[in-house]
Amino acid sequence: MKILLTTLHAKFIHASLALPCLKAATSGIKGVRSIIREFTVNEHRTGILHEIIREEADVVAFSCYIWNVESVTRIAADVKKVSPETLLVAGGPEVSYCAEEFLRDNSAFDFVVCGEGEKSWQEFLAILAKKGASPVTTLEIPAGIAYRDKTDIVTARERETIKNLDTIPSPFVMDLVDTSKPLVYYETSRGCPFSCAFCLSSRENGVRSFSMERIHSDILHLIQKEIQVVKLVDRTFNYDAGRANRIWEFILAHNKSSTFHFEIAADLLTEENLRTLAKVPSGMFRFEIGVQATGKETLSRVSRISDTDRLLSNVKRLTEETGVTVHLDLIAGLPGENFSGFMDSLGRLFPVNPHHIQVEPLKILKGSPMTEIAVREEYAFSVTPPYTVLRTPDLSFDEIGHIEDISRLLDLYFNSRRFTRSLATIGTFLSLTDFFDNMANFIKTEQGTGQVSLKSLFEQIWQFSEVILAMEAIDEFQDALCYDFCL
Repeated sequence: MKILLTTLHAKFIHASLALPCLKAATSGIKGVRSIIREFTVNEHRTGILHEIIREEADVVAFSCYIWNVESVTRIAADVKKVSPETLLVAGGPEVSYCAEEFLRDNSAFDFVVCGEGEKSWQEFLAILAKKGASPVTTLEIPAGIAYRDKTDIVTARERETIKNLDTIPSPFVMDLVDTSKPLVYYETSRGCPFSCAFCLSSRENGVRSFSMERIHSDILHLIQKEIQVVKLVDRTFNYDAGRANRIWEFILAHNKSSTFHFEIAADLLTEENLRTLAKVPSGMFRFEIGVQATGKETLSRVSRISDTDRLLSNVKRLTEETGVTVHLDLIAGLPGENFSGFMDSLGRLFPVNPHHIQVEPLKILKGSPMTEIAVREEYAFSVTPPYTVLRTPDLSFDEIGHIEDISRLLDLYFNSRRFTRSLATIGTFLSLTDFFDNMANFIKTEQGTGQVSLKSLFEQIWQFSEVILAMEAIDEFQDALCYDFCL
């Protein structure tokens, strides 16, 4: 029996982690041969369809996310028309929490694997291999799988999470992960200690970790492969400060050329952590830190536990005392935060001097507690992925659009690091929040928001400086801008 595990990435540089984990978990089943084929959402759908049909698989399983589910469902519908006898399976976060609805709306699919998939997939394939050409009865469908039973759709029976993660064979040791890609995903734990309403991790209870022996083995494998970027998908990598420190120390002792990307909670960093991180060479570690909002009422309403003052203090120490690249996230549209509140949150980030600030409108993810809040409080949000908020009780549609314009300017001027001296000079005359707020209005009024060249970016900010700055400040700013332009 041939199994095709497939997905569509957002970019070519990404390598799947989910599919190799599924293949590793089922590698010992007699009579089952699994192959992995990875595509991108930018490839022509007809070409992907031909590639899938050419494999002549008995089962085709798609890994589904907000960035690919629309393309996946269209391709799957065509696969079923060309090869109606092929069993089609969907899994992943975009279908796990709405499996019945997904099956009802997408008749091409026969099964949905809900949540953590290794054990469910292992049992499911073992049954298929045993039955051969005989149809699988509903009583044989394992827990964790929703399915179509004639005209009815059957909800998945609940499955316990895998307590000992080491029982999942390492897809890295088995060389199942495409390590030729510039970015490889890796996990050392599953779950999250927090229950933020906007995040799907809030549905899990607690955190489970792979053993330190397993983690060291996998990391050493990745280091030896000289992966360009290893992106850890742990939701809060430093939930246990001592554990995090041991892993960081191991990487520091063995790493050759790889960059490691972690999602951390900066307010959980300890003095021991900061001493270790002070030894990190510039560019070796990247930290993505979710500030999300700084207002206490807003954080409380989404059940986010965070010491904002400590978080920002530790970020400042990271940028001043270590070589870690720091990326801060804000979410626009959280409950109770109006435009002024959002700008206050943004304004608190500039003084700690992060390398990047990312601003994204809230996404109402299926299965997250935020869905209930959005319905109850009459949020308007897109019904199609990525389910972006359009209007809230506190933010108008135009205000959200304006925040998106500010986000784009942050990418072009702040995150690019091409205007470091210019922005530092501006900061001595007015707040950077006011600067970006007014510049977003200026560009919409004067020049539109289309793509611009690097030279045009300098011209735009030069022209805007003559509008926003006092006369005595203009010369000093434009001197700084010329310096950045020469660099």
